[in-house]
Amino acid sequence: MAASPEAPVYFQALIFLGAAVVAVPLFRKLRLGSILGYLAAGLVIGPFGLGLLSDSTSVMHVAELGVVLFLFIIGLELNLSRLWAMRRDIFVLGTAQVVLSGLLTMLYPLLVADRPWKASLIAGLGLALSSTALVMQLLGERGEVQQPHGQKAFAILLLQDLAIVPLLALVALLSPLDSEGGDPAWLSAAKMVGGVAAVVLTGRYLLSPFFRVLASAGAHEVMTAAALLIVIAAATLMTYVGLSSALGAFLAGVLLAESSYRHELEADLEPFRGLLLGLFFISVGMTVDLQLIARSWAVLLGAVVTLTVIKTTVVYGLMRLLRHGHEVSIRTALLLPQGGEFGFVLFSTAVAAGVMEQEQATLLVALVTLTMALTPLVAALVPLLVGTRAAPEREERFDGARGSVIIIGFGRFGQVVSQLLLAEGVDVTAIDNDVEMIEAAERFGFKVYYGDGTRLDVLRAAGAERARLICVCVERKEAATRIVELCRTSFPLAEVYVRAYDRVHALELLEHGAHFQLRETLESAIVFGRATLVGLGLSPERVAEVEEDIRQRDRERFALQQQGRDPRAGNDKLYTRPVPRPEPFLPPQRQAIALNPVPGTGEDSDQDGKGKGDR
Repeated sequence: MAASPEAPVYFQALIFLGAAVVAVPLFRKLRLGSILGYLAAGLVIGPFGLGLLSDSTSVMHVAELGVVLFLFIIGLELNLSRLWAMRRDIFVLGTAQVVLSGLLTMLYPLLVADRPWKASLIAGLGLALSSTALVMQLLGERGEVQQPHGQKAFAILLLQDLAIVPLLALVALLSPLDSEGGDPAWLSAAKMVGGVAAVVLTGRYLLSPFFRVLASAGAHEVMTAAALLIVIAAATLMTYVGLSSALGAFLAGVLLAESSYRHELEADLEPFRGLLLGLFFISVGMTVDLQLIARSWAVLLGAVVTLTVIKTTVVYGLMRLLRHGHEVSIRTALLLPQGGEFGFVLFSTAVAAGVMEQEQATLLVALVTLTMALTPLVAALVPLLVGTRAAPEREERFDGARGSVIIIGFGRFGQVVSQLLLAEGVDVTAIDNDVEMIEAAERFGFKVYYGDGTRLDVLRAAGAERARLICVCVERKEAATRIVELCRTSFPLAEVYVRAYDRVHALELLEHGAHFQLRETLESAIVFGRATLVGLGLSPERVAEVEEDIRQRDRERFALQQQGRDPRAGNDKLYTRPVPRPEPFLPPQRQAIALNPVPGTGEDSDQDGKGKGDR
């Protein structure tokens, strides 16, 4: 029985929550992912399934808040410097992807379906936009947001979110309808610039003092309400000036990325983001018209294959052209073959402007939904194409995690660290997100908890608030830096010891408040060099002197670099060897004789002196 519009709100909520609770765990058990579970739940309860709910449009309007919150949280993960560092991927890779994918995709409706060129162009460019919500959810579930392919995918998605503005302007330009009554172009541009400036200035100068006042009041629920207020206000302002609501939320997040309250905001909004994003996917599933798919299955099947092949090929080709590796390129390409949620907005606008017929827009919406549903299956092809096996899933459970020391990362480095602590009877809690390594450690009697150490909720569940010391032993330097930021802001009583990737990373860790850092190869290289000198026959006393000299020079150089924040400072402390002039591969047939020999030169000149220089 369908729920009438007058049905109580809690009855509709009961249907949504019940469908999600049943479908999502089932699909995760089948290793199909939670997104397909949400889509299937929407299909079952929607107007084309059991008909329990009929108004998918109003549901999607509410559910879009999940996408907005998701972009805000992504913004919190970034700061302006990181965003600037990604500019090449955002503007070069992202723009090229939208343009090439759009122009190639428009050929299908133009040549195969015999559609007008204007409608075909809007269809192609709309389908070139991928789903930010779906892709970032997939990356988040797999813990791959901070990995190279996750960052490349995010850069492309960010440009696509920005591209919706010129695409909507293009629809208005192609419209045959009279556009009188709208704002002049200069006024629309001024509104957009003013809206962005308002968000930037507010975030830069007002938000941190605002949250400081709320935090001093000690009301946790007010902080949560204030975070929701900021996100919705930024999204509303961007919508009012004609920009994407997700863009406003993202900007607000980026501007709060340097704030000391960002981790608390992220933890407060995470439950809302997850529920509303799930609601968004349910609403997408409710739009699937099985009868329409049955009637037009041949056209839709050809369109699905064409779109998937074009977008995958374009992304892979562009990334290889920009000299990215095969694995990163194929992982990124297989994440982005689908249409996106902004396509719904573009196609409905094109119908209202008379650029596209309603029947074509309905088919395009069905196509977007189908490609979104197939994306998890397409992404599952990665192990076949890159020669790796997907890691098995494991549940996050921290029953009995009460260690006074937490080791995050139980690889080769973390295992050696744990041996010293366990030898003294120290109570250790070890965390890692490599399931195979955890299972191998359990066979040797080690208890390692599964969890992603870059997540605040995981650290809290592992007992970081009670820990005396947190050892960050992960391999990836981006993850290590993020964990240090989380620990210093959320667990200030715990000391943070970190494995550094190199000298530059060590300086970065100290800047973020790490109490101790150690470059991962420093000690092993010194021990190796010491053994080499012993093997060459030097006395133990001389070897000890050389070792202490090298350590002292390294300490002095590191102190200079820390003071001046210049990685090149103190390079005069390095021992170097002058580069000798190249010698011929074959000795000359006749020996040259100098007519006017220069004193102090000759074959017996010293080439083995040591010097100091820059490198």
